[in-house]
Formats: sequence, C-alpha cells, structure tokens
Amino acid sequence: MTSSASIKTISAPVTSELDKLDVFMREQMRTRTALLDTVVRYIMRQRGKRVRPTLVFLTAGMTGGITERAYIGAAMVELLHTATLVHDDVVDQSEERRGVASINAVWKNKVAVLVGDYLLSRGLLMAVKNDEFDFLKVTSEAVRRMSEGELLQIQKSRQKTIDEETYFKIISDKTASLISTCCEIGAISATYDPEIRNTMNQYGELVGLAFQIRDDVLDYTSKTSILGKPVGNDIKDQKITLPLIYACATAPPADGRAIVRMIKGKKPTRVEIDKVMRFVERYKGIEAAQDKAMELQQQAVQLLVNMPQSVYKTSLIDFANFVVDRTS
Repeated sequence: MTSSASIKTISAPVTSELDKLDVFMREQMRTRTALLDTVVRYIMRQRGKRVRPTLVFLTAGMTGGITERAYIGAAMVELLHTATLVHDDVVDQSEERRGVASINAVWKNKVAVLVGDYLLSRGLLMAVKNDEFDFLKVTSEAVRRMSEGELLQIQKSRQKTIDEETYFKIISDKTASLISTCCEIGAISATYDPEIRNTMNQYGELVGLAFQIRDDVLDYTSKTSILGKPVGNDIKDQKITLPLIYACATAPPADGRAIVRMIKGKKPTRVEIDKVMRFVERYKGIEAAQDKAMELQQQAVQLLVNMPQSVYKTSLIDFANFVVDRTS
C-alpha cells in the first residue's frame, strides 16, 4: 500500500497544536543571557517540518487525547532533536543547516556546543519541573542510544567494515530511537495502559528503521536536485549501507570483496563511486533494501490495526507509508 500524503497533510489534524507548541516553546526558552537569547531565537526561526512533535500529538490523539502533558512531551523531544542537530553540525563541521548558516558557522564551535547542552538541559528540566519522570526516563534512554549509535558508526567507519546486524544496530540507535521516543511519549501523555505505550514504541522503532533504509536507498537512486546532496555521497564518505550490504551478499564473494576493498582504501573517485553504484544495481541491492523498508513499514501499520479509527490513526498510517515512498 502506497500513499501520496505529504508531511503537511499528515500533520493537518494537529496543526493548531503545533502552532500552540511554537508559542509554548518560545516562553520556555526565554533567558536573560543576551548571547544565548540571540542564538536561541535564531534557532527558533529555522522551523523544520516538525515531524517529531507531530508524532507526539498524533499518537496522543489516537491513544486517549491531546492534553497539556502532550505539549510538554512534544517540547522535550523537539529540544532534544535540536540539540543533537547543533552538536552534529559541530562534529561534521557543517556550514549550513536547512539552507541557512549553522550555529557553529556564525558563533563558532564553543558557543554551538554550549547552546546544544543548554537545549538538552532545558528539555530534561522541563520534565523534572512538571514531575514527568516517565518522559525523563524515555528521553534519557534515547540520548544514551543515540550517543552509542553515533560512536559505533564512527568506530565502524574507521574500520571501514560493517555487516547487516551492525548496520541495523546503528540505525536503530541513531535514527529509530528518537522516533520511537516521540510515539511512546505521546502514548504516555494520553494513557496509563503499558501495552499501548509499548505498541507505540514499537511502531516508532519500525518506522524509524524504514525511514533510514529509505534514506540510504535514495543515496543510490535520487537525482542530486531532489536529495539535496550528490548521489553516491555515502560511498564518497566510505559508508557501507544496506543496499551495498545486500548486493555483496548476492554477488560472487570475490566481486564483493573487491568492491569493499575499493571503498576501504583512499576516498573513492567519481569513477569508483559509479562502479560501486553499478555493482549495487547489478546485484539488486537497491530493490532488496527497499523491500526490507516496506516489510518494516507493513509491520508498523499492522500494529495500529486494533487502535480505534480516527483522523490521528489515519495520519500515522499515512506517515508509515510516506517514509518508504518519499523522494527526499
């Protein structure tokens, strides 16, 4: 089952809640430190698609209703996500974020790191001040997983070796952990039923895995203008992702080893990148990875079957379909 839904239509049932969240977060982020206030206001102006708070509100709406607790949970995950982006830009030495200058590009690394720490601490303090210790437990676990996933990826990129099990461990911790946290927090805000909370955590985990696999597939298939980065960028960065892992599993072992050796050596040239992409295409790595993403997406949708019908449920199903159909 495919969906033509966009993030805008998926988030339509919670548009008013998202607008109120913006006001709520601005109030929470006020500070008397002039430099910090300037940087925070700069960040708040760069609104993304607000996928994560959307998931909190949709899950809350489906599992019991959107209350004040949902706003606290949505603000927490948005602060956590923003903090990780600020820190990622420092680590990656990125000059831009969403088409505008990154924090580290404007105010240098020290300010960026401290602002990221501030955003993370504000999110955690929000939970403590409102006695939302379940939120605190879930988000702290997400921070742990995201950190471990990032470090495992760094370790494996230095070794330039990765297998399917390690790949799934990395994307589970780096990407799926935060999406599952959003869905679990939405459920926590709306119901005391542990089974429902666990179901929504699993839904988020599966959708998060499918999202990252689709991202890795797009690196082999998208036009540069659509993806916003050169096709084959992961290969250029010597990253071994699922399409290549599956292609190597299908190809004659000697051919697979030769391709991996090519990536393991010096930074691949454009000619070598094209050779790797042809190899992955020849041995059906792209199709196999996309099939896996769709398998995970179908498992996620199946988890929602027994949930009561609502506009929120429809949007969550549409979101699961969107992550495997998207072109960017």
